[in-house]
Amino acid sequence: MNRRDLLRASAAAGAAAALPRASFAQPAQNRVLKMVPQANLTSLDPVWTTANITRNHGHMIYDSLYGMDAQFRPQPQMAEGHVVEDDGKSVTITLRQGLKFHDGEPVRAQDAVPSVTRWMKRNPFGQKLDTVVDAIEVVDDRRLRFRLKRPFPLLFKALAQVSNSPAFVMPERLAKTDPFQQVREAIGSGPFKFKADEFNSGSRVVYERFADYVPLPSGTPSLTAGPKVAHFDRVEWHIIVDAATAAAALQTGEIDWYEQPPPEIQELLRRNRGISIEAIDPLPLTGILRFNHLHAPFNDKKMRQAILPAISQEDFMQAIVGTDPATYFTNVGLFTPGTPLANDAGMGPLTGPRSIDRAKAMMREAGYTNQPMRLIGPTDILAPSALTQVAADLVRRLGFNADIVLTDWGTVVQRRTSREPVERGGWSMLLTAFSSFDFADPAAHFPMRGNGAQAWPGWPTVPRLEELRDAWFDAPDLATEQRLAREMQTVAMDELPYVPCGSYLSLTAIKRNLTGRVPGLALFWNMRRT
Repeated sequence: MNRRDLLRASAAAGAAAALPRASFAQPAQNRVLKMVPQANLTSLDPVWTTANITRNHGHMIYDSLYGMDAQFRPQPQMAEGHVVEDDGKSVTITLRQGLKFHDGEPVRAQDAVPSVTRWMKRNPFGQKLDTVVDAIEVVDDRRLRFRLKRPFPLLFKALAQVSNSPAFVMPERLAKTDPFQQVREAIGSGPFKFKADEFNSGSRVVYERFADYVPLPSGTPSLTAGPKVAHFDRVEWHIIVDAATAAAALQTGEIDWYEQPPPEIQELLRRNRGISIEAIDPLPLTGILRFNHLHAPFNDKKMRQAILPAISQEDFMQAIVGTDPATYFTNVGLFTPGTPLANDAGMGPLTGPRSIDRAKAMMREAGYTNQPMRLIGPTDILAPSALTQVAADLVRRLGFNADIVLTDWGTVVQRRTSREPVERGGWSMLLTAFSSFDFADPAAHFPMRGNGAQAWPGWPTVPRLEELRDAWFDAPDLATEQRLAREMQTVAMDELPYVPCGSYLSLTAIKRNLTGRVPGLALFWNMRRT
């Protein structure tokens, strides 16, 4: 029985059997919002990991100096405003009055400076900003100043990053944590506060409305910009791995929102008039196959290139969203389809005829002689799990001496940071997906980086990619940006820091009586029950 048959069977059984099992207390129903998130929350630190679930957790409890609207324009958020002086080399940001952390302490520039400094060490956009910063200074409790080596017009866009590892502001004592070590507390100044006493990883995550949060007094909610008004006193994330159980709970009103149902479950839920199936983000997410560049077999470029004739983006995408062509995109390169930098440069190896035999021949030419490799992946999160299943079948058909290790997503997130070889517990290949805004341009594009030891897990060293990326930051116009994007894609499709596996619309299932959802990701402010 294949995966789809299993899911159909479990959906049918779950509709009948899950109701008595999935029992959630319903105190003050109209003031509590309950969701089944895309994955279990295992890390609380959105700087340490790029996992989407931790990013979503971060947007619940933290705030940033600037927010990003749906047109990817930075807008003041914690900032009241800024002053640019010294021909653009001095930028002073003033915090809004009345900002408080969840522990009651006021938010000060003394908190913002180490928060931004720590973020700059890990985020790709922040790393670029770090190269042009002479110093970030505390002027007084409400003002911080960037002293720049040269003008950096993208400063506010950097501080407004929505992508994984945003520039969230933490209390000074937490922000001074080594950026390569995890922060173990979750104290922010955002519209919701984390209930550490009710946190049970693998079961439940709870947030409460922060009564002292001060939203922006005006503006329109748009992505992470504008007023963030919490209408629910309490938000609960219930970790339900079984899709049928989650679907049954949504149908009976025991939960309000199922963030990432598989396609077979979507078909079931569409029959319920009280449930809306809609794109969580108007733009598509992109799946990737990531190599470990540090160790054999994929430290050899020829071995990375050898699998390209066997890659079918359609196979990978249909495993996530099903066969409806309106829900996925193929011939996808480095950049999000539908954005200005998306292009077809260097895509020949992925768009020509598909051939397992040709891939096997290229593997032999590259010198593959049954060296072990390890594919790691999750079983409990839709897109990475589906991508991994396709890849597992692929490496077997290609004849790799493959160890397939499937665990929960939290373990994958931890394990992928290992730089050890396979014989000492390391990994060779993994698959995951990134949000539309992560791949819209080179600024925050984690997997495109070629900066070696400082790169995202996989650690490719591709100096030419770094040179082109640096040039993109200085591009005077869109035409130059697009030319550089084509060059970057050409280099990337030759060096293969990763293989793009296609893009898809991530569909979410939510009760129709919930209104005000801000599109883009799982955001909870401004949502209310009618």
